[in-house]
Amino acid sequence: MNSPQLPAPSATAAAASQALCRIIRTEIQNHGGWIPFSRFMELALYAPQYGYYTGGSHKIGGSGDFITAPTLSPLFGQTLARQLAELLPQTAGNVYEFGAGTGALAATLLQNLSDGLKHYYIIEVSPELAERQRAHIAEAAPEAAGKVTHLSSLPDTFDGIIIGNEVLDAMPVEIVRHAHNQWQQMGVTLADDSSFIQQAQPLPPSALSQAATSYFPHSPQPYTSELHPAQHAFMHTLAEKLQRGGIILIDYGFDAAQYYHPQRHMGTLIGHYRHHTVHDPFFHIGLTDLTAHVNFTDIAQAGTDAGLDLIGYATQAHFLLNLGITDIMAKSTEPASADYIRDAAAIHKLTGQHEMGELFKVIAFGRNIGIDWQGFSHGDICHKL
Repeated sequence: MNSPQLPAPSATAAAASQALCRIIRTEIQNHGGWIPFSRFMELALYAPQYGYYTGGSHKIGGSGDFITAPTLSPLFGQTLARQLAELLPQTAGNVYEFGAGTGALAATLLQNLSDGLKHYYIIEVSPELAERQRAHIAEAAPEAAGKVTHLSSLPDTFDGIIIGNEVLDAMPVEIVRHAHNQWQQMGVTLADDSSFIQQAQPLPPSALSQAATSYFPHSPQPYTSELHPAQHAFMHTLAEKLQRGGIILIDYGFDAAQYYHPQRHMGTLIGHYRHHTVHDPFFHIGLTDLTAHVNFTDIAQAGTDAGLDLIGYATQAHFLLNLGITDIMAKSTEPASADYIRDAAAIHKLTGQHEMGELFKVIAFGRNIGIDWQGFSHGDICHKL
């Protein structure tokens, strides 16, 4: 049922959500009446035509469900470009962006990376977003649009810089519960009225149970949280395919000790619907973004296990300030002008302790490149991983 303060979906959107619900019900029925939460989340976000990221609605920006750093201000991309400009000459000159959203970051980087950038590859699973990206880049960076190639699957190898802004948090997670000395895996089943409900099943010995045993605190109270096998596998795949270059991932999350703190006993899974926070994962399925924080300790382990060098791990605030985001603003706008005030507010949002600056982190890996990474010159917190 709609909460009174939340806007109701359009008739078209509601019909798409109902169609997705029918697909998920069929999936549950075909798998003995229960599917892991990760499978439910995968369908809710990525089911062809109806999933949150594969459907037709606009998700990002003021009219969508959330704001990302690249859509907040071009200063974010202009600052990141400084780091990429140092790295690209040591590679084949390629940038690979995962989950490019509206195309705002790609357009800004294309405008600010000239001779060193040979090709800009966007790996995008959403046909609707890919079209939006092409249109935005053609309008905002027409002189460089010819460098852009869209890919719907991973290339065989990478030689360049891989970037992902808010990509990891959009991957399906497993939900595991420890209660009364028993490990349980949370899944989704159907109530008598065919509505969706969460249901626990015993968690057998597996890689999942090993991860839970490793990360979860020893707490006498029931403890529920997420594990991230999809993120781990994604990172491992990137590492295996990276021949030369770097990986820069920007997302919200914690090191494992913070993530699995005893006080965080209900995990981090959350929904976003029209700039509102939603705690019910079954609210307007396919129209609500489902997301969980990133366990950066796990990401670091996956990369280093696959032979990558862990370059740095820092808050977004330190990363952007190290690269001179305030200098870029000072050079581009007149003090006391409307643009200056707007840019100053954006920098506060991007770097503020109680805004994106502390919750968002930047982690980077490298292989066969040796340049100093200016973004991690101060404030590196790899020791916390």
